[in-house]
Amino acid sequence: METCVLLLGLFLTSVHVTTAGSAAHRCFCQVTGTLDDCACDVETIDKFNNKDIFPKLQKLLSSDYFRFYKVNLNNGCPFWTDHSQCGLKYCAVKPCSPDEVPEGLKSSSYKYSEKASHDTEECEKAEKLGAVNGSLSDETRQALQEWKKYDDESDRFCMLDDEDSPESQYVDLLLNPERFTGYIGAEAWRIWNSIYEENCFKPYSVNRPLNPLASNSGQGFYRWLEGLCVEKRAFFRLISGLHASINIHLSARYLLDENWFEMKWGHNVSEFQQRFDEDLTKGEGPKRLRNLYFLYLIELRALAKILPYFERSTFQLYTGQDTQDDQNKKLLLELLHVAKSFPLHFDETALFAGNNKEAMKLKEDFKLTFKNISRIMDCVECFKCRLWGKLQTQGLGTALKILFSERQIEAMPNTSNTNPSFQLSRQEIVSLFNAFGRISTSVRELKNFRSLLSKLKQ
Repeated sequence: METCVLLLGLFLTSVHVTTAGSAAHRCFCQVTGTLDDCACDVETIDKFNNKDIFPKLQKLLSSDYFRFYKVNLNNGCPFWTDHSQCGLKYCAVKPCSPDEVPEGLKSSSYKYSEKASHDTEECEKAEKLGAVNGSLSDETRQALQEWKKYDDESDRFCMLDDEDSPESQYVDLLLNPERFTGYIGAEAWRIWNSIYEENCFKPYSVNRPLNPLASNSGQGFYRWLEGLCVEKRAFFRLISGLHASINIHLSARYLLDENWFEMKWGHNVSEFQQRFDEDLTKGEGPKRLRNLYFLYLIELRALAKILPYFERSTFQLYTGQDTQDDQNKKLLLELLHVAKSFPLHFDETALFAGNNKEAMKLKEDFKLTFKNISRIMDCVECFKCRLWGKLQTQGLGTALKILFSERQIEAMPNTSNTNPSFQLSRQEIVSLFNAFGRISTSVRELKNFRSLLSKLKQ
């Protein structure tokens, strides 16, 4: 997959490497061994992702169920009014025409990715529901719907687009790849600055900018994290890991050359060094990469935990193409079983431990703050960057919902029960797997950059 400059800050100039061996060493010198707040090491993740996860995940994401994503790119920015649109040609997104989208995806009957087992079972269920609903007033039914909506919202860590809105459109992610768009400068800077400065937790004693793009950030930048509780520390590392992943995407799928006949996209080693070289980033670059691995563990653990939800006989990756749908569900379950087999999963029970008021308040603050970040995505002027920004924040938000939901995620019996207490919309499912696909791709690309950097000559 190609990558987008998603919300990038300042455009950095290229740099010349002085020695071949030291170039790779400076970027990856600290990207090794055990990760902070985890029982896992970088080397185990590299091997597991590149061999077992990445190939299966890429195949799954190329299927119709996961390549078509419904999104509203016309939401107004809720935080500032001087909002313009990117006029660069690489910022454009081409929505799907109605005949390009599989009929099964457009059917409202499968909004939650469920498929009826038999028509007779549906009729029986409808009769039972009708008998209950007949005893309820319109006001009561409306109240029940509002309560359910409230319950669904209370579980979420991010904002979701209204798929029924006329402004929402299907986008083929394979035809609108995430890659360099030229979206740079003050507008892109403001996005990241708002995320770091206004939506990341920090001790009151810290007055310096948290934004790692700020000119006075540097050596010792991450030391203030030691004064935070594990939850607030994890929040910053998730944002930093996402930022690192995006920068890897940019560097790996950079516009290297453009002429009348073709556009050449590829690895820009100098861009990678500007963002991750230890010397050029004043010691921060390798830490950013370690935060990428932390993010990987969070999303991998969510996939392992959600396995029972997808194992239900009533769940289908429904597009209306029965044979292909069955094959895709089989591939999905294979992927999730592989994810579950990972030997050193992140332990989410270490976060928000206990039922005391302090833990509950911290969890709510965590949730509201991440929701705010997902709303910032509607302020991104570049539509392609906005598309992938919304998808990746929604995917991470869905992973957090899975990890910290108070509802039980368990396998359902082989019946027509299609309404378990824990629920995911198709929008959440598609964003969850595509977001992890982006992180998995980043980890895979690090192998390529290690190789390229080791081959550099004076």
